[in-house]
Amino acid sequence: MRESGEMYLETILVLKSKKHTVRAIDVAEEMELSRPSVSRGMAKLREAGCITVEPDGNLLFTEKGKAIAEKIYERHQVLSNLFRKLGVSEKNATEDACRIEHVVSDETFAALKTCEKMIG
Repeated sequence: MRESGEMYLETILVLKSKKHTVRAIDVAEEMELSRPSVSRGMAKLREAGCITVEPDGNLLFTEKGKAIAEKIYERHQVLSNLFRKLGVSEKNATEDACRIEHVVSDETFAALKTCEKMIG
């Protein structure tokens, strides 16, 4: 899956933790993207079997989509926490984690996760 798809899924996950229903417009506002861009992204996520859309526009995860969203979100949390513990500013820790979370291998992430726990 492309980085943009992962970002959409992660955003849906975060929004769902704040409110019960999430629609494409909510994703567009949160990500500061145009409605047409998000509509195209949601169509690709539906085609990939990651989300379904209810008649009222509510976005729902499939098992596949939720697993991807949770994986990316965990990576973001662990990486940004690790960077902050290393003395990186909040802004840079968050921004760098956002970029790295999409490309880091499972092996490297597991090592970073262990390191983050060891640092406490």
